[in-house]
Amino acid sequence: MSTAPQAGRPRRNRPAAALAGVLAAAALALSGCGLQPAGSYVPPVEPGSIEPIEGLPEDASVTVTSKNFTEQLILGKMSVLAAKAAGFEVTDLSNVPGSTPARELLRSGQADIMWEYTGTAWLTYLGQEQGIPDQQEQWQAVYDADIANGLTWGAPAELNNTYALAMSRPRAEALGISSISDLAALPVQDLTFCVDAEFNSRQDGFNPMLQLYGLERGSVVPEGNVGLYDTGAIYGAVDQGECTVGEVFATDGRIDALDLLVLEDDRGFFPAYNAAPVIYTKTLQEYPELEAVLEQVAVKLDDETMRSLNLRVDVQGEEPEQVAYDWMVAEGLVSPAQ
Repeated sequence: MSTAPQAGRPRRNRPAAALAGVLAAAALALSGCGLQPAGSYVPPVEPGSIEPIEGLPEDASVTVTSKNFTEQLILGKMSVLAAKAAGFEVTDLSNVPGSTPARELLRSGQADIMWEYTGTAWLTYLGQEQGIPDQQEQWQAVYDADIANGLTWGAPAELNNTYALAMSRPRAEALGISSISDLAALPVQDLTFCVDAEFNSRQDGFNPMLQLYGLERGSVVPEGNVGLYDTGAIYGAVDQGECTVGEVFATDGRIDALDLLVLEDDRGFFPAYNAAPVIYTKTLQEYPELEAVLEQVAVKLDDETMRSLNLRVDVQGEEPEQVAYDWMVAEGLVSPAQ
């Protein structure tokens, strides 16, 4: 998850003037080196299990874009490497500031490939009021809706970068907690929460989640048991015992770094945010094999894998392109250049 809800979470639609300003800012950010931003480097690769597409024209090219937070940068670099191994010349437009400008590059055909989250597309771009917890149903819904926008959703990854609740693993084990439903058995002094302001106030956020699980705020959960924190501070607060339960994002690398336990959402409250490659449909019609190339990457990605990759960037300070390259090589998807 990234640690950036601003990039992967649903928002209210921007006014047209604001959108124009964001797009202008994105264009300015990308203009310094022609189209490619300064961070467009990836290590050279040769084919692995991703093989060159038979009969691909020598001048075949695609453009990859991504948003500008860790997980998106890693996924974007994976797409660049995959497309190169398949025989394409690749323009790398990863690291676009904001969801809407990146989406606009894809929708307008200025980019051909972008990883997106099903819940983000459904709630933010497609304007739906409620997410769909069932992951396959949510993917199918955005697939069906985005065809009209000239976009085709590829096979989704298992990684589901949604909201989640987490506890310190030692504390969860000591208290016998593994699911959100289990929290109802805790004494009131242990039933404390750290959440950020957005999740606290969302119509599909903290309060309705508590209600679904029989933990109504103000009665079962006293108001004084809820602490408001900056998003990034929640992880440390849970680890240090400032609260028992914290709102997290399911693929954040700090979950592993701090040995937090993500509680099972056993009543299916949180919407699905599975990542999937989205392809400009006209490009896919020209190069239909591209969908299978990206599916080879998608099928290998789950929450645990993505947390470990995000951790290498956010906690250990490595570069997204190197992390993507190392993983792609280790999985046999590509080979080091000789």
